[in-house]
Amino acid sequence: MEQTGTRQANTMTTNEKWVMASTAAGFSLENMDIMFLSFALAPIIASLHISSAAAGWIGSITNLGMLAGGAVFGLVGDRIGRVKTFSYTTFIFAFATAAMFFAHSLPMIYLLRFLAGIGAGGEYGVGIALIAENFSTHQIGRMSSVAAIGGQVGAIFAALMAAWIIPSFGWNALFLLGIIPVVLTYFIRRHVHESASFLTAQKQAQQNHEKVAISRLFATPQLAVQTLGLMMMTIVQIAGYFGLMNWLPSIVQKQQGLTVSGSSLWMIATILGMSIGMVAFGTIFDRLGPQVAFGIFLLGSAAVMFVILVVKSATALILAGALIGFFSNGMFGGYGAMISRLYPTAIRSTANSMIMNVGRAIGGFSSVVIGILMDRYSLAVTMACLAGLYVVSFLVSQTLPGIRKLQH
Repeated sequence: MEQTGTRQANTMTTNEKWVMASTAAGFSLENMDIMFLSFALAPIIASLHISSAAAGWIGSITNLGMLAGGAVFGLVGDRIGRVKTFSYTTFIFAFATAAMFFAHSLPMIYLLRFLAGIGAGGEYGVGIALIAENFSTHQIGRMSSVAAIGGQVGAIFAALMAAWIIPSFGWNALFLLGIIPVVLTYFIRRHVHESASFLTAQKQAQQNHEKVAISRLFATPQLAVQTLGLMMMTIVQIAGYFGLMNWLPSIVQKQQGLTVSGSSLWMIATILGMSIGMVAFGTIFDRLGPQVAFGIFLLGSAAVMFVILVVKSATALILAGALIGFFSNGMFGGYGAMISRLYPTAIRSTANSMIMNVGRAIGGFSSVVIGILMDRYSLAVTMACLAGLYVVSFLVSQTLPGIRKLQH
């Protein structure tokens, strides 16, 4: 098992502090990059005179880049180390994002977003592996959730910058801020070090001539079922998050006839709900285990889908957004913590990268699916479909043997 010691649980070593600061900052900047695209999408459509469908592919291509980056850099992280790989992936998505300043055609945007996706997708697995290998088992849930909260900070920063830069300087200028992560790589390489557990596992793998390969995630029938089950859970996680965050405000405005006087209030309330949910989830995860934690939050996510049906005021809408954010995204950090405990150190980066980025690549299409459901059916049917997905994920979380064995 990973690092243990006699020091008090509420204290951290210098290296642990740097690990947390680096991963939280990395996830923050990654989410900042994703949110830049969200805020710039309407200006991109207007300036390039492209269809909504063509614009929609920008996000999908980014997700496909994340899948490719997860596959490549997950393996690289397990072969050459987490620290080097983390800095390489940060460089890639930083320069690809900043290069959007020079993108004035749709093909160029597609290419740069694919490259940015490669960097962002590769970063997740090695970042989570760093956390898992520098903290004890009973801290991983909380630490991975704290790092995930960094992503919400990135979202707030992106919103503030978009409101200031796009009206004054255009959408291209917003992406120049993508160069900021380059500074992060200096501190990563200077202050963050590989854990003893990784170095030991790497040495043993070399001595035993063990190959780091994606096929190891499916080496036995039991392992294949576990990997596919976890992929299904991440697909539901991403589908629910992106689908709800993209559609929820407009769903309520169109179906309930409401308006949100301050969109910033909606965003802040939802992000606060997510952040509080992450803290709560991480605590439950570490104290009671992943089966209980995911069980509570997945059933909670299914239940709150129907809250939106009874919203009758703008204030209630904001509170509903916070509640939905609490459950639907509160468990995000837990996937990395759970995967890290289910797979050995030698393939931990690969497992995290592949499982999460399959979820991103497939679940990312939820916005399109929800749009179709909204066009053809009622709001109640759409929410029921989302609730059904969470129930299916709940059943998987309660029946996978590996997850059940992780109970405290």
